[in-house]
Amino acid sequence: MPGKHQQFQDPEVGCCGKYFLFGFNIVFWVLGALFLAIGLWAWGEKGVLSNISALTDLGGLDPVWLFVVVGGVMSVLGFAGCIGALRENTFLLKFFSVFLGLIFFLELAAGILAFVFKDWIRDQLNLFINNNVKAYRDDLDLQNLIDFAQEYWSCCGARGPNDWNLNIYFNCTDLNPSRERCGVPFSCCVRDPAEDVLNTQCGYDIRLKLELEQQGSIYTKGCVGQFEKWLQDNLIVVAGVLVGIALLQIFGLCLAQNLVSDIKAVKANWSLLSQTSPYSP
Repeated sequence: MPGKHQQFQDPEVGCCGKYFLFGFNIVFWVLGALFLAIGLWAWGEKGVLSNISALTDLGGLDPVWLFVVVGGVMSVLGFAGCIGALRENTFLLKFFSVFLGLIFFLELAAGILAFVFKDWIRDQLNLFINNNVKAYRDDLDLQNLIDFAQEYWSCCGARGPNDWNLNIYFNCTDLNPSRERCGVPFSCCVRDPAEDVLNTQCGYDIRLKLELEQQGSIYTKGCVGQFEKWLQDNLIVVAGVLVGIALLQIFGLCLAQNLVSDIKAVKANWSLLSQTSPYSP
């Protein structure tokens, strides 16, 4: 209409999305750094940092790896997202988006493969647990992890108590001089509620008895079967946690991509203004 001028608002970077992404990632950055510090401290206490070859000497899983890997990934993601949002750095924001997207699709692929190849996953889980059973006395952190799993899921070994034959301290061979021969760790024992003091010798010689006699003293079910049962009983909770993690990742991706778009729009507007400015050469 004549006499009226239509006003256009210049594009700008949304403050809410920018600072929400900054705050979201600074929490991840701090948590990741904390996990990483705990992992490195644990390795330092075990002498791994002064002897890197010790990482490959352990036959089973070193639980400290979980802290180091998870902490490292969280620290890198948190740093890229935090600094990228604060400084409006499109390179760091794109790196954050690609890295987070890659993690999301790897998780999705792992979930699909685990559902399709359930029998193969079960066999690999059996093999994994048995490898850690062999290394039970080699690392205190691994020992505590196995004890926790057996107590929590009320199980013993991968398929049953006889899996402890794989460990040199618990096997039933005549050449085994260990006092724990033909036994199981105390975490396999059925706890007596009346006992105030933990009996760490409750599993001694238990596998010399018949299976029916063992049932009142130790858990006779394997941890693989008990873990599957636990998953079925807590399927809604587990699915809810996984969906929540996926939604957080998607939300982070959307925030980062939206911020990148805003930054590009502002830069394009600046470029246009500099070209149309009467002071431009």
